[in-house]
Amino acid sequence: MSQLGHNNGPTMEAGYSWRKHSWAKARTDLLPNLPIEVLRNRVRRAKELGLPYKTYASVRAASGHDVVGFLFSNNALRAIHNVENIPADRVERLAKCDATLAALVHRPLDPAALADLLRDQGVALTASRAPHFADRWSDIATAVAAPLRKVGLPRDGVLVVGDTAFEQEWSQAGRLAGFISSDRFFAGHTA
Repeated sequence: MSQLGHNNGPTMEAGYSWRKHSWAKARTDLLPNLPIEVLRNRVRRAKELGLPYKTYASVRAASGHDVVGFLFSNNALRAIHNVENIPADRVERLAKCDATLAALVHRPLDPAALADLLRDQGVALTASRAPHFADRWSDIATAVAAPLRKVGLPRDGVLVVGDTAFEQEWSQAGRLAGFISSDRFFAGHTA
């Protein structure tokens, strides 16, 4: 007996083959049949962003929009105790990314100092103060939206790149496209 609210898949009762066929057809009908040129363009775009295609495609499918920006935490950039400690490989990865970049910086670090340091290294990034973990949900949403508003980024086209569960919540509070861990974002780009 299944629990209320659970769909445990097709049973072995009479009509199993038909239900299995119907489920497979419904799933296939949900997936878009994209022309090969559209797929090639999306693979190229994922490469420009430095994202695995599967990650890029899942964000596009969920949001319905292209990824046009990234919102980093200072933790993701490895600017933990001092903004000047960002590893060179991370700066290089940011410089190669074909998207608008923004950051939220935890206290006591200075958002302007982080933006200035990266600008001096050829990376354009807008930075603002990160919300505190004890802030109200609405205050977190406001803080997340602040750097995006400065550069005119649509929320549903921005991925949060972070390290902590709290930073992952930024994507939900700000109604952004999603979250990717910094390890995954910078994979293959570390020294």
